[in-house]
Amino acid sequence: IQGGVGAVPALSNHHLSNGPHWNPGINQHQHHLHTTRSLDRALEDSVCSGTLNLSGRKLRDYPGLSYDLTDTTQADLSKNRLTEIPPEVCLFAPLESLNLYHNCIKCIPEAIINLQVLTYLNISRNLLSTLPKYLFNLPLKVLVVSNNKLLSVPEEIGKAKELMELDISCNEIQVLPPQVGRLRSLRELNIRRNCLHMLPEELADLPLIRLDFSCNKITEIPPVYRRLRQLQHIILDNNPMQSPPAQICLKGKVHIFKYLNIQACRMDKKPDSLDLPSLGKRCLPQPLTDRYTLLYHIRILFINWVVRALNANWLTTNNNTGMTKHVFLLDFCRSQPIRFLYVGVAFCRSSRQESSDPSFTMRRKMEHLREEMEQIGVLRQNLESRLKVLLPDDVGAALMDGVVLCHLANHIRPRSVASIHVPSPAVPKLSMAKCRRNVENFLDACKKLGVSQDKLCLPHHILEERGLVKVGMTVQALLELPASKPTQLSAV
Repeated sequence: IQGGVGAVPALSNHHLSNGPHWNPGINQHQHHLHTTRSLDRALEDSVCSGTLNLSGRKLRDYPGLSYDLTDTTQADLSKNRLTEIPPEVCLFAPLESLNLYHNCIKCIPEAIINLQVLTYLNISRNLLSTLPKYLFNLPLKVLVVSNNKLLSVPEEIGKAKELMELDISCNEIQVLPPQVGRLRSLRELNIRRNCLHMLPEELADLPLIRLDFSCNKITEIPPVYRRLRQLQHIILDNNPMQSPPAQICLKGKVHIFKYLNIQACRMDKKPDSLDLPSLGKRCLPQPLTDRYTLLYHIRILFINWVVRALNANWLTTNNNTGMTKHVFLLDFCRSQPIRFLYVGVAFCRSSRQESSDPSFTMRRKMEHLREEMEQIGVLRQNLESRLKVLLPDDVGAALMDGVVLCHLANHIRPRSVASIHVPSPAVPKLSMAKCRRNVENFLDACKKLGVSQDKLCLPHHILEERGLVKVGMTVQALLELPASKPTQLSAV
């Protein structure tokens, strides 16, 4: 026998017949006893700890029948050979986490509804062909069913209101149901390596942070996906993309969202797509008890006046663009609703005094609005080009907390604003006190950097979104400041 420690020379058959024979069955039996003892020890530990770990033991049947494991909160049965979810596990009432990764399970039993506190379920790399409807009655927060044989997702998935992470990658799913848009808590969605041809528009209303739809057959990202403001990671490689084009997709998320915004603007500015009466159909059931409710109704009255003006041919066509001015007015109404309300109040007041020539009044108001919109567009362009960010449609709301403006000041001259209050995942919206502190710090930095007093906006112009034109003047003056001379140390 050679190759082992202390190799022994080969012996004759006569010597072998008198010596002890090597029996592989003995070692197998000892290994089985060792495995049994370690399995018993694991089950005994589970009784005390409440955590059942039977991963990687090649089990075909559940071995814990003689143990009281009803107080188990976490169970890991991954990497075994189970053909079904053990019925005994479905009786663990306090179970919060269940890992069944890499087994041979073909279906999920109805008894799983007994696990009324189950928040984590990993049943990936199995043989599932369908997901049962009753599964989504559980309070799941994480559901991983990747690497199965799923052909579809049931509509009942919309009931999983607490679901935060959904992984259905590496299946054969062809269509996502629109009910996915009801998952208001969903943060991560992985649908890679399926057979999807299109993405449901309902996903645009979700607070997604990560979206992976790579390795599918998708050709277009819906323009409404520009509303995914919280999205940080979008993975779309290995798709025959046409809109946005592949060269834009390769540049990353910022360029993709700019393309979607441009597409949305083109769609919104088509005269055929305007639905004037539909803007006046919305109504608020609550009484006129606050300023914003009152302004909302003034807005509706103002829009109705525009409709009547259109019917009476009071509005003319712009000779330069060939587009009726009401298109611009309604575009302003949609993109800057708060400013539109204040303009509506001013218009209603002035129209009482100038009712003799409504067409002249309307033209003058619209020209004023057009000038303001152009200045706001310059403000957006200045901020986005300098900070390399993509601002939302409502610029005023994006600047209200002062964070973007403080970053701009620090971009012009580092450490101009020493401390900036920023939102966090736990507190996504700053208090008004912190917003005001940011705004005041920004204005102080502008003074120190050399912006003249006549070009400085006031805090309420930013905090109340009522002076974006003035804010634009301040930002423009800040950007036009001469570059600071390098210090002697930096020159060296």
